[in-house]
Amino acid sequence: MGEIQLGAHSVRTHGAKVLRIHCHDWVIFLLLLFIYIGLNKIEPFHRFIGEEMMTNIKYPLKDNTIPAWAVPIYAVLFPMLVFLIYYIVRRDVYDLHHATLGLLYAVGLTAVITDAIKVAVGRPRPNFFYRCFPDGEPVFDNVTHDVLCYGDKAVIKEGYKSFPSGHTSWSFAGLVFLSWYMSGKIRAFNHGGHVAKLCIVFLPVLAAILVGVSRVDDYWHHWQDVFTGAIIGTVLSTFCYLQFFPFPHDVKGWAPHAYFRMLEERSRSHSDVGSSYMGLESGMELTGASPNDTVPVLDAMEAGRR
Repeated sequence: MGEIQLGAHSVRTHGAKVLRIHCHDWVIFLLLLFIYIGLNKIEPFHRFIGEEMMTNIKYPLKDNTIPAWAVPIYAVLFPMLVFLIYYIVRRDVYDLHHATLGLLYAVGLTAVITDAIKVAVGRPRPNFFYRCFPDGEPVFDNVTHDVLCYGDKAVIKEGYKSFPSGHTSWSFAGLVFLSWYMSGKIRAFNHGGHVAKLCIVFLPVLAAILVGVSRVDDYWHHWQDVFTGAIIGTVLSTFCYLQFFPFPHDVKGWAPHAYFRMLEERSRSHSDVGSSYMGLESGMELTGASPNDTVPVLDAMEAGRR
């Protein structure tokens, strides 16, 4: 089914209707947000760490190459800026709303699952030693031989949250979703043979990969943490994208499912009205009524369909 005129479904004309239909989705997203905040308050599992286990967690404690505050900016706000630019061009509130909701769910679900695993697993970071013993002098319990940390409590708590990588899972959730979105908009898989389009599609994925590499380079995560975080973010972003949009290689891959459902409903409505007009015309021929006699009836039919 073809495209319709630009600006036919803007935020002003259809925004309230779309929000009303998806109000429960937004309520559940807020619930996810509260769960995420609650998970950050929970003390992670403190697994046993003996002296002989210090080899892989004795790396230096250094600053993040990618600070935590930057992650929502490039993983959430930047993709939303792309959605907004596309909306300004097409004025399609269905696309803007579903892309935004899908992105937020992809990142929200990823954040909740990632932090739930972090809290449950309690794997020490590669720099755990210097979080636990800031002056480099280790202390162990004489009976259990477990570590007796004397560093800052908040720093130690964060030291038990290595698996999986939150930076990486957030990055893949937001940027892989953006990659799916862009591949649909530029029709990257339309069998046209334009390989250059793939460069545009894979740029967000490359950025996410580099974020993951930085987590290992900074000694904040083991490579397994990064690999698992990438899988979590990629899988959830893919599910969330396909919940609202067709596969990019589909002939309808450039717009959300709701857009085409709306076109089908409009076409069906116009078809029903046309059938009603034909029925009235046949009745006029049999009864000899004039066209003006049917105008109130047709107006009432149209009003009822609205």
